[in-house]
Amino acid sequence: MIGISKLYCGTVEPSDALRYGRHSGKLPSHLLQFSADKKPVVVWNVTRRCNLKCIHCYAHARDEAFGDELTTEQGKAFLDDLARFGSPVVLFSGGEPLIRPDLVELADHAVQKGMRAVISTNGTLITPSVAQELKTIGLSYVGISLDGLNEVNDHFRGVRGAYDKALQGIAACQEAGIKVGLRFTMNRFNHQEIPAIFDLLEERDIPRVCFYHLVYAGRGSDLVQDDLSHEETRRAVDCIIDRTADLHRRGKPREVLTVDNHADGPYIYMRLLKEGSERAGEVLELLKMNEGNNSGRGFGCVSWDGSVHADQFWRHLSFGNVRERPFSEIWTDRSHPILNMLKEKKLHVKGRCSTCRWLDVCGGNFRVRAEAVSGDMWAPDPACYLTDGEIAP
Repeated sequence: MIGISKLYCGTVEPSDALRYGRHSGKLPSHLLQFSADKKPVVVWNVTRRCNLKCIHCYAHARDEAFGDELTTEQGKAFLDDLARFGSPVVLFSGGEPLIRPDLVELADHAVQKGMRAVISTNGTLITPSVAQELKTIGLSYVGISLDGLNEVNDHFRGVRGAYDKALQGIAACQEAGIKVGLRFTMNRFNHQEIPAIFDLLEERDIPRVCFYHLVYAGRGSDLVQDDLSHEETRRAVDCIIDRTADLHRRGKPREVLTVDNHADGPYIYMRLLKEGSERAGEVLELLKMNEGNNSGRGFGCVSWDGSVHADQFWRHLSFGNVRERPFSEIWTDRSHPILNMLKEKKLHVKGRCSTCRWLDVCGGNFRVRAEAVSGDMWAPDPACYLTDGEIAP
Protein backbone atom coordinates (compact mmCIF):
# COMPACT_ATOMS: atom_id res chain seq x y z
CA MET A 1 0.00 0.00 0.00
CA ILE A 2 1.12 3.53 -0.78
CA GLY A 3 -0.41 6.13 1.51
CA ILE A 4 -1.16 9.12 -0.70
CA SER A 5 -2.46 11.18 2.20
CA LYS A 6 0.40 10.03 4.45
CA LEU A 7 3.15 10.80 1.96
CA TYR A 8 1.93 13.66 -0.19
CA CYS A 9 -0.13 15.53 2.40
CA GLY A 10 2.21 14.91 5.32
CA THR A 11 -0.18 13.25 7.76
CA VAL A 12 2.67 10.90 8.78
CA GLU A 13 6.31 11.73 9.46
CA PRO A 14 9.26 9.32 9.78
CA SER A 15 9.43 10.05 13.52
CA ASP A 16 5.89 8.73 13.97
CA ALA A 17 6.97 5.20 13.06
CA LEU A 18 10.30 5.44 14.89
CA ARG A 19 8.52 6.41 18.12
CA TYR A 20 7.10 2.88 18.34
CA GLY A 21 10.37 1.16 17.50
CA ARG A 22 8.84 0.09 14.18
CA HIS A 23 7.59 -3.12 15.81
CA SER A 24 4.39 -4.36 14.18
CA GLY A 25 2.88 -5.43 17.49
CA LYS A 26 3.17 -1.90 18.87
CA LEU A 27 2.43 0.23 15.81
CA PRO A 28 -1.05 1.72 15.36
CA SER A 29 -2.80 0.50 12.23
CA HIS A 30 -2.06 3.59 10.14
CA LEU A 31 1.69 3.04 10.62
CA LEU A 32 1.86 -0.73 10.11
CA GLN A 33 3.28 -0.46 6.59
CA PHE A 34 6.42 1.10 8.11
CA SER A 35 7.17 -1.79 10.49
CA ALA A 36 10.70 -3.22 10.52
CA ASP A 37 9.90 -6.80 11.52
CA LYS A 38 7.38 -7.34 8.69
CA LYS A 39 5.26 -9.82 10.58
CA PRO A 40 2.75 -10.80 7.91
CA VAL A 41 -0.63 -9.21 7.50
CA VAL A 42 -2.71 -12.20 6.40
CA VAL A 43 -5.71 -12.28 4.10
CA TRP A 44 -7.95 -15.24 4.88
CA ASN A 45 -10.38 -16.01 2.08
CA VAL A 46 -12.86 -17.72 4.38
CA THR A 47 -15.16 -18.79 1.55
CA ARG A 48 -15.21 -18.96 -2.23
CA ARG A 49 -18.95 -18.36 -2.36
CA CYS A 50 -20.26 -14.92 -3.33
CA ASN A 51 -23.64 -13.39 -4.07
CA LEU A 52 -22.19 -11.20 -6.85
CA LYS A 53 -20.46 -11.99 -10.16
CA CYS A 54 -17.57 -9.54 -10.36
CA ILE A 55 -15.84 -9.69 -13.72
CA HIS A 56 -12.40 -9.08 -12.16
CA CYS A 57 -12.69 -11.50 -9.21
CA TYR A 58 -9.28 -12.96 -8.39
CA ALA A 59 -10.88 -15.94 -6.59
CA HIS A 60 -13.21 -17.16 -9.36
CA ALA A 61 -15.98 -16.87 -6.74
CA ARG A 62 -19.46 -18.17 -7.56
CA ASP A 63 -22.84 -18.28 -5.83
CA GLU A 64 -22.71 -21.95 -4.94
CA ALA A 65 -21.60 -24.00 -1.97
CA PHE A 66 -18.04 -25.32 -1.90
CA GLY A 67 -17.24 -28.25 0.33
CA ASP A 68 -13.55 -27.67 1.04
CA GLU A 69 -13.64 -24.73 3.46
CA LEU A 70 -11.84 -24.80 6.80
CA THR A 71 -14.24 -25.67 9.62
CA THR A 72 -14.89 -23.27 12.47
CA GLU A 73 -12.53 -25.16 14.76
CA GLN A 74 -9.83 -25.41 12.09
CA GLY A 75 -10.22 -21.69 11.51
CA LYS A 76 -9.85 -20.88 15.18
CA ALA A 77 -6.72 -23.06 15.40
CA PHE A 78 -5.30 -21.15 12.44
CA LEU A 79 -6.10 -17.82 14.12
CA ASP A 80 -4.50 -19.01 17.37
CA ASP A 81 -1.31 -19.73 15.47
CA LEU A 82 -1.38 -16.33 13.74
CA ALA A 83 -1.73 -14.62 17.11
CA ARG A 84 1.19 -16.55 18.61
CA PHE A 85 3.25 -15.79 15.51
CA GLY A 86 2.64 -12.07 15.95
CA SER A 87 0.61 -11.30 12.83
CA PRO A 88 -0.88 -7.88 13.58
CA VAL A 89 -3.86 -8.02 11.24
CA VAL A 90 -6.10 -10.67 9.73
CA LEU A 91 -8.29 -9.58 6.83
CA PHE A 92 -11.39 -11.71 6.28
CA SER A 93 -12.24 -11.87 2.60
CA GLY A 94 -13.84 -14.23 0.11
CA GLY A 95 -15.81 -14.64 -2.06
CA GLU A 96 -18.12 -12.72 0.18
CA PRO A 97 -17.07 -13.36 3.79
CA LEU A 98 -20.45 -12.44 5.27
CA ILE A 99 -22.01 -15.41 3.49
CA ARG A 100 -20.13 -17.64 5.91
CA PRO A 101 -22.42 -18.23 8.96
CA ASP A 102 -19.58 -18.23 11.50
CA LEU A 103 -17.83 -15.11 10.19
CA VAL A 104 -18.69 -13.02 13.25
CA GLU A 105 -17.59 -15.84 15.57
CA LEU A 106 -14.25 -16.14 13.75
CA ALA A 107 -13.64 -12.40 13.70
CA ASP A 108 -14.48 -12.21 17.40
CA HIS A 109 -11.97 -14.99 18.07
CA ALA A 110 -9.25 -13.05 16.23
CA VAL A 111 -9.99 -9.91 18.26
CA GLN A 112 -9.98 -11.87 21.52
CA LYS A 113 -6.53 -13.17 20.61
CA GLY A 114 -5.22 -9.62 20.28
CA MET A 115 -5.22 -9.19 16.50
CA ARG A 116 -6.88 -6.46 14.49
CA ALA A 117 -9.69 -7.96 12.47
CA VAL A 118 -10.89 -6.29 9.27
CA ILE A 119 -13.33 -7.38 6.59
CA SER A 120 -13.23 -6.93 2.82
CA THR A 121 -16.79 -7.18 1.54
CA ASN A 122 -19.10 -6.10 -1.26
CA GLY A 123 -21.28 -4.54 1.44
CA THR A 124 -24.59 -5.83 0.10
CA LEU A 125 -25.24 -8.09 3.10
CA ILE A 126 -24.51 -5.55 5.82
CA THR A 127 -27.80 -4.77 7.51
CA PRO A 128 -28.06 -2.61 10.65
CA SER A 129 -28.13 -5.75 12.80
CA VAL A 130 -25.05 -7.22 11.10
CA ALA A 131 -23.21 -3.92 11.51
CA GLN A 132 -24.08 -3.85 15.20
CA GLU A 133 -22.72 -7.39 15.62
CA LEU A 134 -19.47 -6.38 13.96
CA LYS A 135 -19.23 -3.31 16.19
CA THR A 136 -19.89 -5.37 19.32
CA ILE A 137 -17.00 -7.76 18.69
CA GLY A 138 -14.56 -4.89 18.12
CA LEU A 139 -13.97 -5.18 14.39
CA SER A 140 -11.37 -2.58 13.34
CA TYR A 141 -12.49 -1.77 9.81
CA VAL A 142 -14.88 -2.68 7.00
CA GLY A 143 -13.67 -2.17 3.42
CA ILE A 144 -16.53 -2.10 0.92
CA SER A 145 -15.84 -2.59 -2.78
CA LEU A 146 -17.26 -0.15 -5.32
CA ASP A 147 -16.02 0.07 -8.89
CA GLY A 148 -17.88 3.22 -9.81
CA LEU A 149 -21.28 4.77 -9.31
CA ASN A 150 -24.63 3.18 -10.12
CA GLU A 151 -24.59 1.40 -13.52
CA VAL A 152 -20.79 1.29 -13.76
CA ASN A 153 -20.47 -0.51 -10.43
CA ASP A 154 -23.36 -2.88 -11.18
CA HIS A 155 -21.79 -3.76 -14.53
CA PHE A 156 -18.56 -4.82 -12.84
CA ARG A 157 -20.36 -6.54 -9.99
CA GLY A 158 -22.64 -8.45 -12.35
CA VAL A 159 -25.82 -7.86 -10.33
CA ARG A 160 -28.27 -4.99 -10.72
CA GLY A 161 -28.88 -3.11 -7.49
CA ALA A 162 -25.48 -3.97 -5.99
CA TYR A 163 -24.53 -0.28 -5.80
CA ASP A 164 -27.59 0.74 -3.81
CA LYS A 165 -27.18 -2.19 -1.41
CA ALA A 166 -23.50 -1.34 -0.91
CA LEU A 167 -24.45 2.24 0.01
CA GLN A 168 -26.95 0.86 2.50
CA GLY A 169 -24.16 -1.27 3.97
CA ILE A 170 -21.92 1.79 4.29
CA ALA A 171 -24.68 3.70 6.06
CA ALA A 172 -25.30 0.77 8.43
CA CYS A 173 -21.62 0.69 9.40
CA GLN A 174 -21.56 4.43 9.98
CA GLU A 175 -24.69 4.26 12.12
CA ALA A 176 -23.11 1.48 14.21
CA GLY A 177 -19.89 3.47 14.63
CA ILE A 178 -17.59 1.18 12.62
CA LYS A 179 -14.82 2.70 10.51
CA VAL A 180 -15.74 2.02 6.90
CA GLY A 181 -13.97 2.76 3.64
CA LEU A 182 -14.13 2.11 -0.09
CA ARG A 183 -12.11 -0.21 -2.35
CA PHE A 184 -11.94 0.67 -6.05
CA THR A 185 -10.12 -1.35 -8.74
CA MET A 186 -8.96 0.85 -11.61
CA ASN A 187 -9.21 -0.17 -15.26
CA ARG A 188 -9.99 1.40 -18.63
CA PHE A 189 -13.74 1.19 -18.16
CA ASN A 190 -14.01 2.96 -14.81
CA HIS A 191 -10.99 5.23 -14.26
CA GLN A 192 -13.13 8.17 -15.29
CA GLU A 193 -15.18 7.48 -12.14
CA ILE A 194 -12.31 8.42 -9.79
CA PRO A 195 -13.49 12.04 -9.32
CA ALA A 196 -17.02 10.77 -8.57
CA ILE A 197 -15.59 8.43 -5.91
CA PHE A 198 -13.96 11.43 -4.24
CA ASP A 199 -17.28 13.27 -4.40
CA LEU A 200 -18.91 10.28 -2.73
CA LEU A 201 -16.31 10.29 0.06
CA GLU A 202 -17.14 13.89 0.80
CA GLU A 203 -20.92 13.60 0.46
CA ARG A 204 -21.17 10.48 2.63
CA ASP A 205 -18.41 11.45 5.06
CA ILE A 206 -16.47 8.24 4.32
CA PRO A 207 -13.00 8.48 5.94
CA ARG A 208 -10.96 6.13 3.76
CA VAL A 209 -10.51 4.84 0.21
CA CYS A 210 -8.09 2.41 -1.41
CA PHE A 211 -7.54 2.59 -5.17
CA TYR A 212 -6.34 -0.79 -6.44
CA HIS A 213 -4.33 -1.28 -9.61
CA LEU A 214 -5.58 -4.24 -11.63
CA VAL A 215 -3.83 -7.58 -11.01
CA TYR A 216 -4.08 -10.25 -13.70
CA ALA A 217 -5.41 -13.17 -11.63
CA GLY A 218 -8.60 -15.19 -11.48
CA ARG A 219 -11.24 -13.69 -13.75
CA GLY A 220 -9.01 -10.62 -13.86
CA SER A 221 -6.65 -12.67 -16.06
CA ASP A 222 -9.02 -11.98 -18.94
CA LEU A 223 -8.71 -8.21 -18.44
CA VAL A 224 -5.02 -7.71 -19.25
CA GLN A 225 -5.97 -5.79 -22.40
CA ASP A 226 -8.34 -3.66 -20.31
CA ASP A 227 -5.72 -2.45 -17.86
CA LEU A 228 -4.75 1.20 -17.98
CA SER A 229 -1.93 2.18 -20.26
CA HIS A 230 1.12 3.64 -18.56
CA GLU A 231 0.06 7.16 -19.48
CA GLU A 232 -3.51 6.54 -18.27
CA THR A 233 -2.09 5.20 -15.01
CA ARG A 234 -0.02 8.33 -14.49
CA ARG A 235 -3.07 10.51 -15.09
CA ALA A 236 -5.15 8.41 -12.69
CA VAL A 237 -2.51 8.63 -9.94
CA ASP A 238 -2.18 12.38 -10.52
CA CYS A 239 -5.95 12.74 -10.19
CA ILE A 240 -5.90 10.77 -6.93
CA ILE A 241 -3.07 12.94 -5.58
CA ASP A 242 -4.76 16.18 -6.66
CA ARG A 243 -8.14 15.29 -5.18
CA THR A 244 -6.56 14.08 -1.94
CA ALA A 245 -4.62 17.32 -1.59
CA ASP A 246 -7.75 19.34 -2.34
CA LEU A 247 -9.65 17.67 0.49
CA HIS A 248 -6.80 18.37 2.89
CA ARG A 249 -6.56 22.01 1.83
CA ARG A 250 -10.28 22.43 2.48
CA GLY A 251 -10.08 20.90 5.94
CA LYS A 252 -11.82 17.67 4.95
CA PRO A 253 -8.94 15.17 5.07
CA ARG A 254 -9.44 11.56 4.04
CA GLU A 255 -7.11 8.58 4.26
CA VAL A 256 -6.30 7.76 0.63
CA LEU A 257 -4.13 4.86 -0.48
CA THR A 258 -3.16 3.15 -3.71
CA VAL A 259 -2.56 -0.59 -3.73
CA ASP A 260 -0.83 -3.21 -5.89
CA ASN A 261 1.56 -0.99 -7.85
CA HIS A 262 4.56 0.18 -5.86
CA ALA A 263 5.76 2.41 -8.68
CA ASP A 264 3.34 4.87 -7.08
CA GLY A 265 5.86 5.50 -4.29
CA PRO A 266 8.75 6.78 -6.44
CA TYR A 267 6.22 8.62 -8.61
CA ILE A 268 4.98 10.62 -5.60
CA TYR A 269 8.54 11.33 -4.49
CA MET A 270 9.56 12.57 -7.95
CA ARG A 271 6.45 14.74 -8.14
CA LEU A 272 7.33 16.34 -4.79
CA LEU A 273 10.84 17.01 -6.06
CA LYS A 274 9.47 18.72 -9.17
CA GLU A 275 7.21 20.83 -6.99
CA GLY A 276 10.13 21.84 -4.78
CA SER A 277 8.58 20.34 -1.67
CA GLU A 278 10.67 20.42 1.49
CA ARG A 279 9.06 17.13 2.48
CA ALA A 280 10.53 15.10 -0.38
CA GLY A 281 13.40 13.78 1.75
CA GLU A 282 11.02 12.64 4.51
CA VAL A 283 8.84 10.89 1.96
CA LEU A 284 11.84 8.96 0.63
CA GLU A 285 12.64 7.84 4.20
CA LEU A 286 9.10 6.56 4.66
CA LEU A 287 9.18 4.75 1.33
CA LYS A 288 12.38 3.00 2.36
CA MET A 289 10.69 1.92 5.60
CA ASN A 290 7.73 0.62 3.63
CA GLU A 291 10.05 -1.43 1.35
CA GLY A 292 7.49 -1.81 -1.42
CA ASN A 293 5.84 -5.08 -2.35
CA ASN A 294 5.98 -7.61 0.48
CA SER A 295 4.19 -10.65 -0.97
CA GLY A 296 5.67 -13.73 0.67
CA ARG A 297 7.28 -11.73 3.45
CA GLY A 298 5.15 -9.08 5.16
CA PHE A 299 1.95 -10.11 3.40
CA GLY A 300 0.39 -13.53 2.92
CA CYS A 301 -2.84 -15.31 2.13
CA VAL A 302 -4.69 -18.43 3.22
CA SER A 303 -7.41 -19.81 0.98
CA TRP A 304 -10.75 -21.27 2.02
CA ASP A 305 -9.22 -24.77 1.88
CA GLY A 306 -6.22 -23.83 4.06
CA SER A 307 -3.64 -23.41 1.29
CA VAL A 308 -0.96 -20.82 2.01
CA HIS A 309 -0.01 -18.36 -0.74
CA ALA A 310 2.34 -15.41 -1.17
CA ASP A 311 -0.68 -13.16 -1.65
CA GLN A 312 -4.32 -13.49 -2.61
CA PHE A 313 -3.57 -13.33 -6.34
CA TRP A 314 -1.00 -16.14 -6.50
CA ARG A 315 -3.35 -19.10 -6.03
CA HIS A 316 -1.58 -21.39 -8.47
CA LEU A 317 1.38 -21.52 -6.07
CA SER A 318 0.93 -22.92 -2.56
CA PHE A 319 3.62 -23.37 0.09
CA GLY A 320 1.60 -25.77 2.25
CA ASN A 321 -1.71 -26.11 4.05
CA VAL A 322 -2.65 -25.03 7.57
CA ARG A 323 -4.62 -28.26 7.97
CA GLU A 324 -1.29 -30.08 7.92
CA ARG A 325 1.20 -27.58 9.35
CA PRO A 326 0.78 -24.29 11.24
CA PHE A 327 0.96 -21.16 9.12
CA SER A 328 3.91 -19.93 11.20
CA GLU A 329 5.96 -23.03 10.32
CA ILE A 330 5.09 -22.84 6.63
CA TRP A 331 5.87 -19.12 6.45
CA THR A 332 9.29 -19.42 8.07
CA ASP A 333 10.37 -22.61 6.28
CA ARG A 334 13.03 -21.45 3.82
CA SER A 335 13.25 -24.87 2.15
CA HIS A 336 10.58 -23.95 -0.41
CA PRO A 337 12.65 -22.36 -3.20
CA ILE A 338 10.07 -19.80 -4.34
CA LEU A 339 9.12 -18.67 -0.83
CA ASN A 340 12.80 -18.34 -0.01
CA MET A 341 13.40 -16.24 -3.12
CA LEU A 342 10.40 -14.02 -2.39
CA LYS A 343 11.88 -13.13 0.98
CA GLU A 344 14.91 -11.74 -0.84
CA LYS A 345 13.41 -11.06 -4.27
CA LYS A 346 15.51 -8.00 -4.96
CA LEU A 347 18.32 -10.46 -5.68
CA HIS A 348 16.31 -12.31 -8.32
CA VAL A 349 14.36 -9.75 -10.38
CA LYS A 350 15.46 -9.36 -13.98
CA GLY A 351 15.58 -6.76 -16.71
CA ARG A 352 14.87 -3.13 -15.92
CA CYS A 353 13.78 -4.10 -12.37
CA SER A 354 17.25 -5.43 -11.52
CA THR A 355 18.97 -2.11 -12.24
CA CYS A 356 16.16 0.22 -11.16
CA ARG A 357 17.22 2.98 -8.79
CA TRP A 358 13.96 2.50 -6.88
CA LEU A 359 14.31 -1.22 -6.22
CA ASP A 360 14.75 -0.66 -2.47
CA VAL A 361 11.52 1.32 -2.21
CA CYS A 362 9.46 -0.68 -4.73
CA GLY A 363 10.60 -4.20 -3.90
CA GLY A 364 10.28 -5.34 -7.49
CA ASN A 365 6.55 -4.67 -7.66
CA PHE A 366 4.10 -7.52 -8.45
CA ARG A 367 5.70 -10.82 -9.45
CA VAL A 368 2.35 -12.46 -10.21
CA ARG A 369 1.61 -9.78 -12.82
CA ALA A 370 4.99 -10.34 -14.45
CA GLU A 371 4.37 -14.08 -14.56
CA ALA A 372 0.87 -13.65 -16.00
CA VAL A 373 2.18 -11.70 -18.99
CA SER A 374 5.64 -13.17 -19.62
CA GLY A 375 5.54 -16.59 -17.96
CA ASP A 376 8.55 -15.57 -15.86
CA MET A 377 7.84 -14.49 -12.29
CA TRP A 378 11.13 -12.58 -12.15
CA ALA A 379 10.57 -10.54 -15.31
CA PRO A 380 9.76 -6.81 -15.01
CA ASP A 381 6.24 -5.98 -13.88
CA PRO A 382 4.43 -4.84 -17.06
CA ALA A 383 2.33 -2.38 -15.03
CA CYS A 384 5.36 -0.31 -13.97
CA TYR A 385 4.73 3.02 -15.65
CA LEU A 386 8.01 4.73 -14.77
CA THR A 387 10.16 5.58 -17.78
CA ASP A 388 13.67 4.24 -18.36
CA GLY A 389 14.97 7.70 -17.59
CA GLU A 390 13.10 7.88 -14.29
CA ILE A 391 14.48 4.55 -13.08
CA ALA A 392 18.06 4.95 -14.33
CA PRO A 393 20.69 4.59 -11.55
